[in-house]
Amino acid sequence: MASFSRNNKKYDVFVSFRGEDIRDNFTSHLYSALARQNIQTFIDDQLNRGDEISESLVKAIKASAISVIIFSEDYASSRWCLDEFAEILECKK
Repeated sequence: MASFSRNNKKYDVFVSFRGEDIRDNFTSHLYSALARQNIQTFIDDQLNRGDEISESLVKAIKASAISVIIFSEDYASSRWCLDEFAEILECKK
């Protein structure tokens, strides 16, 4: 696996996904594979959903070297996911 610099970030990877679609299969396998390679990964499966993207999620996005967006069938139908995606794009400018 290729290595990359975390650039003083807390996480190597931030993973954005629509939980209902893929949490128990693809995302869990991806997380396990990254962990086996000692890649610090943030997955938002423990955060509470609200009307807006939470400050803790924004902090995690900013604290990540890269973001991986998993576009599943229903990702774009989630306002939360689209807000998260917009924040990722803004933070990575």
